[in-house]
Amino acid sequence: MSSHPTSSATGSVAPAHHDENQLMVERREKLSALRQHQADGKGVAFPNDIKPDHRAEALFAEYSHLSNEELEPLAVKVHVAGRMMLKRVMGKASFATLQDASFGPSGGRIQLYINNAGVGEDVHAAFKHWDLGDIVSATGLLFKTKTGELSIHADSIRLVTKSLRPLPDKFHGMADQEVKYRQRYVDLIMDESARKRFMARSKAVSGIRDFMVSHDFLEVETPMLHPIPG
Repeated sequence: MSSHPTSSATGSVAPAHHDENQLMVERREKLSALRQHQADGKGVAFPNDIKPDHRAEALFAEYSHLSNEELEPLAVKVHVAGRMMLKRVMGKASFATLQDASFGPSGGRIQLYINNAGVGEDVHAAFKHWDLGDIVSATGLLFKTKTGELSIHADSIRLVTKSLRPLPDKFHGMADQEVKYRQRYVDLIMDESARKRFMARSKAVSGIRDFMVSHDFLEVETPMLHPIPG
């Protein structure tokens, strides 16, 4: 990830990676706390029973055209999961934006509305300590906010995977092109245009493969054709 210098109180310049290392230490401490809870029988640090039933793009395609007055009587219950990209905590209520693997006009993102009445005071308090980049699962009812944004009023949320490295700054992103190439996985998280390119490439390769298979071509790996084992 790219780093930017920061000024210290003495006027000297401290490298940003120092701050990043401190953030990683704090996140590892949170993971240790989760593992301690697991040892105490109070939860699982990395649950593997999460199977979301809905994707953001499918929900937007089906329900984004409805007003809140039309949507709420339907009581649409959904179950989503994704990486937490945005988070706002405002006392007894919080908002979070999850990004999943779907792709379309919404960028695979959908907003969660979390409050004590929906998920309980203890769970909401735990959520306030989760970090951007964490993978979160949530269930709840669809509704639209006063600004018309399709959202989920969560009645349950779970931390699925703890992110141990902070995401790049959301405003600057990954400015260093070499870092983009070396850490392509981070680039795909942060850059929607990069995800578009990779999805287009995947579809192109898949289309070529389907065409060749339908015409009785045999697909083999290139090393299989070497006369001398390498």
